[in-house]
Amino acid sequence: MDKILYEHNPASGKLEILGVDDWPTWEKEVSTFPWKYERQETCYIVAGRVIVTPDDGEPVELGEGDLVTFPAGMSCTWDIREAIEKHYIFE
Repeated sequence: MDKILYEHNPASGKLEILGVDDWPTWEKEVSTFPWKYERQETCYIVAGRVIVTPDDGEPVELGEGDLVTFPAGMSCTWDIREAIEKHYIFE
C-alpha cells in the first residue's frame, strides 16, 4: 500500500500553482473515526492537528501548514486532536 506523503510548510508559490485557495473546505471537531480513500486526495491543512494511522502502517501526525496526499485505496483511522480545517481535492 502507498504511504501518506506530506510536506511541512510548502512554498506559497507552490500552493498558488496548485490552486489550493479554490479547493473546497472541510472542517471537523475533535473526534476519532475510520476512513477509506476511494480516490487519491490532496489536502492543505489550514488549522488543527490530526494523527492518521493507516490500517497497515505507522501513525502520521499532521497539522497546520501541511500539504498532504492520501493514496487511493488506503483505509485508516483519523484521530483529530485539535479541530481541523482543510482545503482538499480528489484526483
